[in-house]
Amino acid sequence: MFQIGELAKRCGVTADTLRFYEKNGLINPAGRSESGYRLYNEENQKQVAFVLKSKDLGLSLEEIKELLEIKLEATEHSCAEVKAITSAKLTVIDEKIEELTRIRTALKKINDACCGDVEDNASHCSILGALADEECEQSCCHHHQ
Repeated sequence: MFQIGELAKRCGVTADTLRFYEKNGLINPAGRSESGYRLYNEENQKQVAFVLKSKDLGLSLEEIKELLEIKLEATEHSCAEVKAITSAKLTVIDEKIEELTRIRTALKKINDACCGDVEDNASHCSILGALADEECEQSCCHHHQ
């Protein structure tokens, strides 16, 4: 058993991060010392590693909490329940990628149209013109689908 500082060091996070995880129900101390300090064990370290890996995959704290709850009662749940969480996250990520691709295409179009000449003043800049042009909203912005 060890205190929060040691757990933080082992996991490469701050004690504040661990307190945040505890406050949000992602980890629970294994016990308390006689003087009231929270005590953690190897299982807590594994829980933190699980949380950190899940965060690296873009899962939200709520999704991580749900996965941890399933993990704690794995015999009561199916792989399909776990896969539903990651499948839903993949759908959200795919939608974000599509949106970013549309934004990139529109931005690249107006960026490529600009000469970028240092000598020309910005009063005739094609980028400013495209952004001010009402047709831009209909033809090149992400609102057009």
